[in-house]
Amino acid sequence: MSSSPTILWLSANPSFERFARPLLRYIANNANLTAWQYQQHADEGSSLDVALELLHDYMEKCDRPLHLVGHSTGGLLGWLYARQYPEKVESLTLLGVGAYPAIDWQAHYYALQALLPCPRQMLLAQMVRMLFGQQNHYTTKALVEILEKDIATSPSPHSLYQRPSIAPGSVAMPLLVCGSQNDAIADIAALKRWHDWLKPEDGLWTCAQGYHFFHYFYPRLVGDRLLRFWGRSRWESNSPQSLKLC
Repeated sequence: MSSSPTILWLSANPSFERFARPLLRYIANNANLTAWQYQQHADEGSSLDVALELLHDYMEKCDRPLHLVGHSTGGLLGWLYARQYPEKVESLTLLGVGAYPAIDWQAHYYALQALLPCPRQMLLAQMVRMLFGQQNHYTTKALVEILEKDIATSPSPHSLYQRPSIAPGSVAMPLLVCGSQNDAIADIAALKRWHDWLKPEDGLWTCAQGYHFFHYFYPRLVGDRLLRFWGRSRWESNSPQSLKLC
């Protein structure tokens, strides 16, 4: 097997995969990258336990510990797995995950739904602005459809009736937490709370902008930071990518 790091991208939000592609392409050009995806059916109840069991089945087939990296619910899944099976994880990288890791965009959506008696489409349009910044009508409409699919296919533990919390905590292996300074989901305060749990070898890095999907808008900048964490070096670019839904 190659001596370069073996990195596993964890996806528990299949509807968001298009926003991960620029970052994954950049990493794959510089390191040994594999992707793992969990997608629940619309008629199934949300279950992180099922996702964790399937991830463990995959990890059991690997001949060495892997560097896990995930965004949003994928990051939560990686954090839960790393705490349960530390011997399987070389390092953990979280993108857009606050110190209370269960707080995702759906937690904010259902909280907003409970407070405001507005049509579903209007609330989801508000979430688009929180997640991606101001977009034109056609892009907003397309993003609303993506958010609707994520509600049906991700194992987020939140619903209109419950918004569970998972207590913060450290992990045994090196940890890198990345976020955006204008992210309304894992906001700067939620990111800074990680300081209580970071070890000397851990890191906390924030992108100046990019909202919740900062890794989509700045794939090279984020990718370079991740590669340095994994022991690779690469040049940085501060030029953002335009939002294209294709």
